[in-house]
Amino acid sequence: MDQPAPTLASSPAQLVRPADASARPRFTHEGVAFGCDYNPEQWEAAVWREDVALMREAGVDLVAINVFGWSALQGPDGAFDFAALDEVVELLHGAGIRVNLGTATASPPPWLTTRHPEILPVMEDGTTRYPGGRQAWCPSSPVFRRYAVALVEAVAERYGEHPAVELWHVSNELGCHNALCHCDESTLAFRRWLRERHGTIDELNRAWGTSFWSQRYTDWDEILTPRLTVSVRNPGQVLDFQRFSSDELLGYYRAEAEAIRRHSALPITTNFMVTAHIRNLDYWSWAPEMDVIANDHYLDHRLGEPRTELAFAADLTRGLAGGEPWLLLEHSSGSVNWQPVNLAKEPGQLLRNSLTHVARGADAVCFFQWRASLQGSEKFHSALVPHAGTDSALWREVAELGRIVGALDEVAGTRVHADVALLFSWESWWASDAETRPTHAIEYLDQVHALYGALHDLGVTVDVVRPGADLAGYRLVVLPGLYLVSDTDAAALDAAVASGAHALVTFYSGVVDEHDRVRTGGYPGAWRELLGMRVEEFAPVLPGTAIALESGAAASLWAERLEATDAAVVDRFADGPAAGRPAVTRRAGTDGRGAAWYLGTLLERDDLRGLVARVLEGADVASVTGASADVEITRRVGPDRAYRFIVNHGTTDVELAAHGAELVTGARVDGTISVPAGAVRVIREEGTE
Repeated sequence: MDQPAPTLASSPAQLVRPADASARPRFTHEGVAFGCDYNPEQWEAAVWREDVALMREAGVDLVAINVFGWSALQGPDGAFDFAALDEVVELLHGAGIRVNLGTATASPPPWLTTRHPEILPVMEDGTTRYPGGRQAWCPSSPVFRRYAVALVEAVAERYGEHPAVELWHVSNELGCHNALCHCDESTLAFRRWLRERHGTIDELNRAWGTSFWSQRYTDWDEILTPRLTVSVRNPGQVLDFQRFSSDELLGYYRAEAEAIRRHSALPITTNFMVTAHIRNLDYWSWAPEMDVIANDHYLDHRLGEPRTELAFAADLTRGLAGGEPWLLLEHSSGSVNWQPVNLAKEPGQLLRNSLTHVARGADAVCFFQWRASLQGSEKFHSALVPHAGTDSALWREVAELGRIVGALDEVAGTRVHADVALLFSWESWWASDAETRPTHAIEYLDQVHALYGALHDLGVTVDVVRPGADLAGYRLVVLPGLYLVSDTDAAALDAAVASGAHALVTFYSGVVDEHDRVRTGGYPGAWRELLGMRVEEFAPVLPGTAIALESGAAASLWAERLEATDAAVVDRFADGPAAGRPAVTRRAGTDGRGAAWYLGTLLERDDLRGLVARVLEGADVASVTGASADVEITRRVGPDRAYRFIVNHGTTDVELAAHGAELVTGARVDGTISVPAGAVRVIREEGTE
């Protein structure tokens, strides 16, 4: 059944992951990669040659294969059949197309779940999820892991030194559907994790506050995963289960990566899902394990500002990469298939979306998928080759995008510089959006997107960083609704302001410590002294209720009864449950260096942008000339070159001062450049620092 591979070298001796992160394998694709997921198992072999020829025509030079290949590689007898995969690898290699090789473990074949139904995931209501979709496996299952790692071992041994392979792709979108499993194996693993984290049952009781509602535990075996209860659940238990679930899947990633490293010295990654609707994994803890950071992103039209969320996700992905270039492994050429209304992209939007990612640090522009499926759950998901074929407007846009990405090869390796940092935390997201909170009308991302959106509209480039990160060099640090923070991480902001940085902290920040325990004495407990104010009581209002400030600014949803202790009052509530109380405060730093602002309500978009502009001015952060909500301007900088990306989402042309070479059109720019409505221009700048 097994076939010899025609050009595979023998596998090396066991390889060891370098302890020094700087010595890890690096992704060394030449230029900016243009690629896609390819699922040849869905097509007859005769189609493969046509596909490879079309890939060359479109400029595709990086292809992910074998992502969902398990059932094609291995049958219930356990034997492997690599003949088809060998042929595909050789076809791509012969065409000069590099391979992003999947481990094929994303979804187990039916024979495995039939033989071992105990690997199926269990939901919080105690019901099992069955085969027929994808990711029908429990992250804690030792049985699933044994089968999966054996498969990875076989794939890595066969292709570990194949010259076509450039990157290893572990599983696929880990945790998208099965991150939170409540089966018996998960319960045992959760208890082990809790023992390691808390040490003793008494410490766990203290961390979870189990004196409330008589929840005190006396033995580890009494602890369950937080299944559904007749009332709300213990917030500390739910938070720790989120942490455990993220760690458990990370342990699974490590197991696959270790199997690969025994046979290959190439870089390994998995595709993150840095996006508004997926929150189950703490990617700050995952990022150090990746040889290169990769992300999947799709416009979510359920959001008010999907374009702004795209920019935020790209900046957050760059933050996960520590400022280094990263890879966009999936986005769409048109509509997706999983939203209530799956909107097609407008003409030119494919280019604008793609280059927005590149402008914000991506060194790869890849898509799901190459050829639109004829069957299955994603048959109406767009692809580079649509159902209509190559005689279509979409294919012509794809070919043009491939040409433009090729023209941007020289941009690869450059970095994005920012003077503003925005702190973001998955742990705070989990904790602040708990079952019980002051209002369900506001969620964590509402504040994050609002503050990021104001900075985006003002043309300010933002680094998204984790709490506790080194903030040296940033002129302004923004903390939108950072509800949960440890004392150690909170001190990093104090140090930044003491060193001369400015800070803008918004409501519902610094309220609890890492155990979701409220800091007493008034909110925001972690930063009362830094901000020179305290909140006595939250006073949210019902949706649809307007709140006015004395300045005339409009707000909604949130107010609070605040007093300034050592800060100047910038604005007050004119009405509502906190009428007459401060709404915006500012405390100057020592010796006139730095300042700490506090915003105690959710301002309407224009008013929030006005306040942020005022904060930016005080921090000596300049907006980019010509940038606006419709015109994104971002720079990538290398040791000896700089590139300015101008993405015009608007309906009117814009004219900007510029000197250099424009890479999209190949034109020379001397003095000014006109960027047509809906167009993108990338200038290799001259006369820049």
